[in-house]
Amino acid sequence: MRRRFTNITTHEKQAFVDTNVTRTLNLLEEATTAGVRAFVFTSSTSVFGRGLSAIVLRTSRFFPDEDDRKATRDAYEDDNVKANEFLYRRADIEDVVNVHLLALEKAPAIGFGRYIVSATTPFTSEDLQDLHTNAPAAVARRVPGYVDVYARRGWSMFPHVDRVYVNDRARAELGWSPCYDFARVTDLLRNGNDFRSALARAVGTKLYHEDMFPDGPYPVEETNRPQGIR
Repeated sequence: MRRRFTNITTHEKQAFVDTNVTRTLNLLEEATTAGVRAFVFTSSTSVFGRGLSAIVLRTSRFFPDEDDRKATRDAYEDDNVKANEFLYRRADIEDVVNVHLLALEKAPAIGFGRYIVSATTPFTSEDLQDLHTNAPAAVARRVPGYVDVYARRGWSMFPHVDRVYVNDRARAELGWSPCYDFARVTDLLRNGNDFRSALARAVGTKLYHEDMFPDGPYPVEETNRPQGIR
């Protein structure tokens, strides 16, 4: 399939958006509908010539809203869910704010960069098999203190973890040092403290939508299953 790109210097801005943004979205949606397994986007090298420095931050969950899956909400206490997620796909909003400030500072020198923003995971590639089949064993190996803390609260770990977000590049290139990870969450809980930062508590819940939906904070199309179970 051939595409014609507009040039921002010779065409109206909206024509540029229509061609390069909207039609790219159309192609992506049609490719997904058709079951295409890979998509290659080609653009001119001139995009590197002029323009703003751009830092892309891909953040994991940092909002305090309830989980979108009803089955997860039914199976686990809300704080239990969020504490578990600090292992692989959650960050505290204080750390999220700090990485945005660093990105603004570093952008001129970096030019363009894309980074995962999530709490530092304790897992390594050696844990992959256990994460798939027996996540509690992997967690106990990396953060053994969690077992007693969870037992006292009647909490449980997800049976397996289907992804792990790794923030190595953000820490190395942006100089980011997130303060909140699963080990700190465990220590705070052990001492009877809230595992959220003061900023997270102050911001509170903003809600996804003003409307309430039967099975979650927003409509969920996929089958509801407890978090971590696929």
